[in-house]
Amino acid sequence: MSHIPAVSRRTFVATSAAAAAATTLIPTAFARFGSRDDAGGRLKIGVIGCGGRGTGAAFDALHASDDIQIWALGDAFKDRLDGARGELSKPDNGVFERATVPEERCFTGFDAYKKVLASGVDAVILATPPGFRPTHFAAAIDAGKHVFFEKPVAVDPAGIRTVLEAARKATEKKLSVVNGAQRRHEKCYLEAVKRVQDGAIGKVLGASVYWNQGSLWMHKRQQQWTDTEWQLRNWLYFTWLSGDHIVEQHVHNLDVAHWFMEETPKSVASMGGRQVRTSPDYGHVFDHFACDFEYADGRTVKSQCRQIDGCNSRVEEVIQGTEGRVVLRSGFAQIHGKGAWKFTGEQTNPYEQEHKDLVASITGKGPYLNEAERIAKSTLTAIMGRMSAYTGKSLTWDQAMNSKLDLVPANVELGSMPVPEVAVPGKTLLI
Repeated sequence: MSHIPAVSRRTFVATSAAAAAATTLIPTAFARFGSRDDAGGRLKIGVIGCGGRGTGAAFDALHASDDIQIWALGDAFKDRLDGARGELSKPDNGVFERATVPEERCFTGFDAYKKVLASGVDAVILATPPGFRPTHFAAAIDAGKHVFFEKPVAVDPAGIRTVLEAARKATEKKLSVVNGAQRRHEKCYLEAVKRVQDGAIGKVLGASVYWNQGSLWMHKRQQQWTDTEWQLRNWLYFTWLSGDHIVEQHVHNLDVAHWFMEETPKSVASMGGRQVRTSPDYGHVFDHFACDFEYADGRTVKSQCRQIDGCNSRVEEVIQGTEGRVVLRSGFAQIHGKGAWKFTGEQTNPYEQEHKDLVASITGKGPYLNEAERIAKSTLTAIMGRMSAYTGKSLTWDQAMNSKLDLVPANVELGSMPVPEVAVPGKTLLI
């Protein structure tokens, strides 16, 4: 159910690292589990969503620990599953012995996730389009599986409430959950956060966060595709699947703001529109957003995200304090002011590190991790920004959390599915 092209950023990172020796995190068997004899004592991972993200995350997990085996694969479409299966089983990728999945553990269709969960896996990677993520996460927790799930974790408030309830159950069951907001596992970010918490920039006053870039991939509609298949194969451009790019992508930056502000916003006022990507090929999403999040104590977070070619690119977070500021982006962190500092340490691959941390949590070799509630709240921050921009209305955190907005059909089938009209601020209703 994940339909990113075969070469995505995550896939590129994983593939480029294939020549390096994999780091063995836990040299001993995973004693907490009693069903691993048929996997040589390894942790059995199922991949639900076999596009670029799912395939890349599988490689990241395999490189993170020699004690991981890809056990089962599931996707809505056979060509996507076959693509992932072929990449994972290539003899020259360095991990194929632990990534070659037999036909009987490859499942297609909208119920493929149920079959993966029932295949004997210990943990799952959830990498479908975000609209499906709440259902899949809840099912995985109910089935007693540990979870790595991609961000964002929902596209609407109804999905957020599902994730929060499943997060509570995961804690009760002591199931480990790690999310693909990799900045939380990135060395330069972690060191910067520690310094800020120790007072390097004084009191945190607010933040400005950005994800401004050019356009992304789009697949022209094929004559044989139904409405549903066309939308699934171009899921970025349909809010019920992606949440729009403020949710699907900008959630990274908003999660960093959440991290440094150490609380969620009280309210938001946003604007945005569809200025350049106006063709029906791009569904009904916006191509730019700007948000002003206000917190209970009056602090603010300003946010921008844009996907328009020919414009300046900027992907970073700037955290302002009373005695300085910290600037962060992938592989970079620098503090200006009283506690001046620049990260010069050895940067580890955060895409692999998040899987190392998950394995350590599962095996008890590291702290117990359940990141679901935190990323659910960061995702809701992005959702409320979109809701405000679509409608032209300000709204509070409580309004967003209790909203009846539910974008995902109860039963998704390959057939007719009309595309919603493009939102018009001032006319589109706030639900």
